[in-house]
Formats: sequence, C-alpha cells, structure tokens
Amino acid sequence: MSLFSRHVILEKNSLLLTVAILIVVSIGGLVEIAPLFYISSTIEKVDGMRPYTPLELTGRNIYIREGCYLCHSQMIRPLRDEAERYGHYSLAAESMYDHPFQWGSKRTGPDLARVGGKYSDAWHVAHLTDPRAVVPESVMPPYKFLKDNLLDGRTIAEDLKANKIVGVPYTEDEIKNARADLFAQLSEDSDDYEAFIKRYPGANVRDFDGDPEHATEMDALIAYLQMLGTLVDFSTYQADADENLR
Repeated sequence: MSLFSRHVILEKNSLLLTVAILIVVSIGGLVEIAPLFYISSTIEKVDGMRPYTPLELTGRNIYIREGCYLCHSQMIRPLRDEAERYGHYSLAAESMYDHPFQWGSKRTGPDLARVGGKYSDAWHVAHLTDPRAVVPESVMPPYKFLKDNLLDGRTIAEDLKANKIVGVPYTEDEIKNARADLFAQLSEDSDDYEAFIKRYPGANVRDFDGDPEHATEMDALIAYLQMLGTLVDFSTYQADADENLR
C-alpha cells in the first residue's frame, strides 16, 4: 500500500482523522511546553517581585469577576510598536504569582501590564464610574457600583491559603494577618500599618477611591491596577541583561 493510499484512509474516516490530529497536536505541544518546566531561565530572576497584598489580590479577583480580562491583556510582546506604546516587554517573572495569568493579545481596550502609576487614583475612580467622561471613545461599561460594595475581608485568608497551595510563597504570618493587612493598606494611620509594610515592602498605602470612611471594591480594584508593572526596576534589569551579553 502506497503512502497516498494510507492518507486516503485517514481522509475517509473522520474519527480516525480526529484521533490522528489529536496525537500530532499533543506531541507538538509536549515538545514545546515540557522543556519550559526544566529550564531554569524560563522565569527570570528579578528584584522587586512579591506576592500580591490582600487588598491587591482582592482587586485582582474583582478584575477577573467583572471580566476585565476579556478586553484588556496584560502581556506586552517584544515588538517595537508594543514597547513604544506600553513600555518594556513583559517578563515571565511578572506573572509568576498569577493564577490564572492574564496573558493574551485581545485588546478592545489598551494593555494594562504597565498601567500602575500612569494615572492618578482620581482618574481611575472617574474612569470606572463613567468611562466616557475621561475617554469619550470608550466602549467600556460603567462600574460605579464598586464604590458602593463594601469589603469585609471574611474570605481573604482562604484566598491566600489557596494561592499558597499552587505555589505562591505566602507565609503563615501573612495568612494569619490577611484581613488586618487588607484594611491596613488603606491608611498609614492604621494600627497595623508598620506590620503590613514589613510583610509587603514598597506597597502603596493610601485611600484609593476618595472615601476614607469606607473600604470598598473600588479601593481594591484601583490598588491592583496601580501596582501593575511597578514592581520590577527595568533600569536595573536591563543593566544586568547587558552585562550578561558581554
């Protein structure tokens, strides 16, 4: 039987063709993906990366719950036009604590990998309340209700425990104090402020939604957005990279 005849057998049998396709795709996928679990350089070693604070993690959960990832990717590809618009291309290390990660290229809105610090908290409040008030061409729905949804932090310790199970290095102390840390990030006058900063050095501490009397989902989401892309010092990382190339 010739090779052509064997190929005809596959073309005439849809079930057999489907099985053959699955086998080929599986082999190709294993060849591409499996080595990544054994190459030490897959995730770069960069200074500054830390797990999300309880407030940031809560904000990230809200971001996912509201489907923000459907219109905004968090992956800047190593292409000149992307780097000029959004900043340094994304590093694997920046997503090492993301479960699930927010990679992709679907952008109804801009990529948010470097949005941290780009706009003020007040801008984010205005944008989330009425997107077209600050971006007239926006098709984003309003999220004004986030400012009315109060945080209670009842499940945040369980969130940290779940993330620890999948590899995020939260300590028992961080899990134990998760609820206190969630509210401590909203004010430097908090009794837990000093302990919070020791656990999460460099974290933004302030009221994010303009209402210091209440801890809201708006606070949490803005805390998450203002952190994105700010943990890695790219001037240091680039210098290290250049040194390795010499």
